[in-house]
Amino acid sequence: MKKKNLLKSNAVQSLLASLICIALGMLVGYIVLLFINPSGASEAIVDVMKNFFNFSSPAKQVQRFGNTIAKTVPLLMCSLSILFAYKVGLFNIGAAGQYVAGACASLYAALAWGWSWLPCLLLAILAGAVMGFFVGLLKSYCNVNEVISGIMLNWIALYTANMILTKVKEVASPYTMYLNEVNESAFLPSLGLGRFFNNNQYVTIAVPLAILVAVAVQIVLDRTRFGYELKATGNNKNAAKYCGMAEKRNIILALMISGALSGLGAALLYQTGYMRWECTQSSVPGMGFNGIAAAFLGGLNPIGSIFASYFIQHITDGGAYVDKSMYCSQISDLISSVIIYLCGFVLFIKFTMNKMIAKREEKAAKALAAQAESKEGGEK
Repeated sequence: MKKKNLLKSNAVQSLLASLICIALGMLVGYIVLLFINPSGASEAIVDVMKNFFNFSSPAKQVQRFGNTIAKTVPLLMCSLSILFAYKVGLFNIGAAGQYVAGACASLYAALAWGWSWLPCLLLAILAGAVMGFFVGLLKSYCNVNEVISGIMLNWIALYTANMILTKVKEVASPYTMYLNEVNESAFLPSLGLGRFFNNNQYVTIAVPLAILVAVAVQIVLDRTRFGYELKATGNNKNAAKYCGMAEKRNIILALMISGALSGLGAALLYQTGYMRWECTQSSVPGMGFNGIAAAFLGGLNPIGSIFASYFIQHITDGGAYVDKSMYCSQISDLISSVIIYLCGFVLFIKFTMNKMIAKREEKAAKALAAQAESKEGGEK
């Protein structure tokens, strides 16, 4: 029986390609640190990778680990949003705006209307889906590229959110009011999960819920007829139409689901109380854009995105621990950016792997043929 070559597996190739991207990203970050100040470059790159392990107290490490996990949840949801749309042949760069819409909806419902956590969560999902609906509508019926409409809607969402949330901000600061002071019922329940992270209040049901959503996305895309139709529409909408599929409906639905995932991600962060919205901010939150890195680093696989999202958030938080007298904390953002760029070469890396495997197999086949020929000649 012929042994199966593991390197031919798409999953193994995706993993190896991601590890190569990470290694090269860290190498580029280290080289930049060397140019800035070579004396502390090695220590700085280690600090970025260590993140919460920079604390000597185990209790503090566990608590900070919980913080990283809490911030990984919205990043995972944004990566699933990017991934879902990409599987349907769409590039949902509007995930950032859909994330903003979800944050705005959940916070306003919690602070202005006094809603409890579940209705706030559902409203955030609806807000993100509505943003995705407009992108899908423009794509399906007006042939407007989803990248163009998505970017435009990002800024519309940002400034609309700033205006709406100004009504629920503190008088003396640009930030929205504290949830625990206005409406504690809007907090996501923890179900005791915080105990495992030294009573970290930010670790809530958001963590298992995000993992369940990732599994659900995997099942929908790979195990259902609906997922097959979505991917078929993405590959060739004309062929999908010829086969009787509603290609316009599928595009709109795909972007609505994608938007709903981003909106949910925002609610899963802001309803923990970990962050408050700044009503004067003039740039779209980076979570939606970091989701691109997590999606591609995870090999465009929902389960892979879980680990990729954690890694991206881990090094992003790790940037806060570098020596500020020599370097700025944005070194982690540089590393993430390089990894995003290198993820564009994942297909090339896989192609190179397959080419090398084919050459080795060809060489082995020739050697085997030569051996068989010499054996046959010896017998004669």
